[in-house]
Amino acid sequence: MNKLIISAFLLNCCVSITAIADDADLPAVAKETFTKGAANWEPKDPAAWKVVKKGPESFYSMFKDSNYQPEVRSPVNFALLKEISVSDFVLDVDMRSTQEVYGHQDLCLFFGYQDASHFYYVHLGREADAHANSIFLVNGKPRVSIAQKRTEGTNWTKDWHHVRIKRDTTTGSIEVFFDDMKTPVMTTIDKRFLDGRVGIGSFDDTGDFDNFELRGKLRNYK
Repeated sequence: MNKLIISAFLLNCCVSITAIADDADLPAVAKETFTKGAANWEPKDPAAWKVVKKGPESFYSMFKDSNYQPEVRSPVNFALLKEISVSDFVLDVDMRSTQEVYGHQDLCLFFGYQDASHFYYVHLGREADAHANSIFLVNGKPRVSIAQKRTEGTNWTKDWHHVRIKRDTTTGSIEVFFDDMKTPVMTTIDKRFLDGRVGIGSFDDTGDFDNFELRGKLRNYK
């Protein structure tokens, strides 16, 4: 997709391309408040997602279980941003878990997405173990944890939480922030996928998403 087509798509779908003052090298690529729907998104199971409007507010709700069955062991309920692929990026989003409390209660963010069996995702799970609360790699086989540092778990409440991912492909750095934007809750170094699509979702739970913003370096859409 050339730059002209990308620009037209962004203008037509309420996505901005203005530079951010505190990140001059990473212009804003996408910004979503879901007030005009979710046409920019590609859910794996569209029946599991809907836009909810409450007064002046709107958000994208992953409100029920997904019927999507991945090729390898990996998340089953997520939606990808359409037509956009980035290398270096900063992704910000408000997330709210609507799942009942249990050990693997989670919400996830996706990046470096190549295809259904090759991507990264951040799993923000209530209790950390080999399969929860970590940065994961899906590389043609069941997901594996690649976080070098992480917390013992994510303190989900019924409130909204702000989450950020920062990706630097030159160094391979991946940093994840939860509410506190100064100290990351997860970090790692990995260079296997240096660009790709991004997304929101969960391994197999439910939750809501709002105020999505992506700043980054555009790459040709795959």
